[in-house]
Amino acid sequence: MPDSVVTRFAPSPTGFLHIGGGRTALFNWLFAKKHGGKMLLRIEDTDRERSTEAAIAAILDGLKWLELNWDGEVIHQYGLAARHREVAEQLLAEGKAYRCYATAEELAAMREKARAEGRTRLYDGMWRDRDPATAPAGVKPAIRLRAPLTGETVVEDQVQGRVVWQNENLDDLVLLRGDGTPTYMLAVVVDDHDMGVTHVIRGDDHLINTARQKQIYDAMGWPLPSMSHIPLIHGPDGSKLSKRHGALGIEAYRAMGYLPAALRNYLLRLGWGHGDQEIFSTEEMIAAFDIKDVGRAAARFDFAKLENLNGHYIRHSDDRSLVKMFEDVLDYVPGRAELKAKLNDGTRAQLLKAMPSLKERAKTLIELIDGADFIFADRPLQLDPKAQALLTPESRKLTGQLLSALEKVETWNAANTEAALRSFAEENSLKLGAVAQPLRAALTGRTTSPGIFEVLDVLGRQESLGRLKDQTTT
Repeated sequence: MPDSVVTRFAPSPTGFLHIGGGRTALFNWLFAKKHGGKMLLRIEDTDRERSTEAAIAAILDGLKWLELNWDGEVIHQYGLAARHREVAEQLLAEGKAYRCYATAEELAAMREKARAEGRTRLYDGMWRDRDPATAPAGVKPAIRLRAPLTGETVVEDQVQGRVVWQNENLDDLVLLRGDGTPTYMLAVVVDDHDMGVTHVIRGDDHLINTARQKQIYDAMGWPLPSMSHIPLIHGPDGSKLSKRHGALGIEAYRAMGYLPAALRNYLLRLGWGHGDQEIFSTEEMIAAFDIKDVGRAAARFDFAKLENLNGHYIRHSDDRSLVKMFEDVLDYVPGRAELKAKLNDGTRAQLLKAMPSLKERAKTLIELIDGADFIFADRPLQLDPKAQALLTPESRKLTGQLLSALEKVETWNAANTEAALRSFAEENSLKLGAVAQPLRAALTGRTTSPGIFEVLDVLGRQESLGRLKDQTTT
């Protein structure tokens, strides 16, 4: 292990920060923390047509929400193009690269011929040893690496093990395009070297890139960082992850009411194991994480497991922190903006009082919001169909009697309202459930809610009695 570990997360800003990218960032962050090192953030925005400011903002926002903080300033790859060109020119000057004047038509014909013959080397090296003086007029040359034609390129990967490629199957890859722009392959190598990256942890879809990039490292005489290629995430059925499985942006998980700590914990366990332990604090994650414990098989995404884990985190969260999360998530949940306007010192206090009961029933913050709807409901309540059906003329008459019983409660709390309702039920030879259900419908507009005595306590005397009056006079 080097004296100072440096990892990097290097997303392309062509879309949101997807779930696989979140896990890659987490593994890089954990490895750096475990070894007292740094995780750098590089935005690989060399594809100017597809890179957008909105995507960059979404990536930064997603990482901040997941609480995966990077070290130093964000590095933008596009701004380093002059340095990338400098390295390509150096390789050219040292005879380790050459100018290729092949036209687009010639390259297309080469590719077609190679594929027809079943060869993976698509470029035939036509300009590798040709005199540039014979170049056709008007063609701007690309610069290609003079890759070895024989032997092997070998990488000792920390996850995949020893990986070997036959050099005869690898192309002389393009370092600089004809218009002078550097390729992704060159830019990544130069940036990782210049940034002092010691460990590259990324998806195994990049494994073939490593073979090509190692050849650039070798040509420059630079040491190859330790490489770890982690398996991709698949759906529950083993197929490629799609939107129906969970291939969504990190911001979508926030909008669905998942907690960042729960999502981090879930991502950690996708492809990495530590005995039978399922729940990890951040400190435990850092202490236990070892990249060598990542399996080679694709991990399977399971929404049910994530939901259950999220429920665990909600139940074990501090009530005040849940009120804050409740408030924060409203900005991201479609159709919930009106709740934000109803949050004030009074409703926050009601929410805090209701939280112990609400969080026992919720697996996501959305379910928490739904459960708390009765606090924010406008009078007269909009009854849902089940509550409407329950509040028959007979039930409304009973509600009027309950109103009279509750009006006698002077010191309003859960214990006193419970005593009053139990006494009423006994005097009228009724089961408590027969009293509680119409009362619940009248107070919340629903047939499900926290315990009815908690609802009365949370709403308070004035609001509770007002809502009951609304339903007895309708």
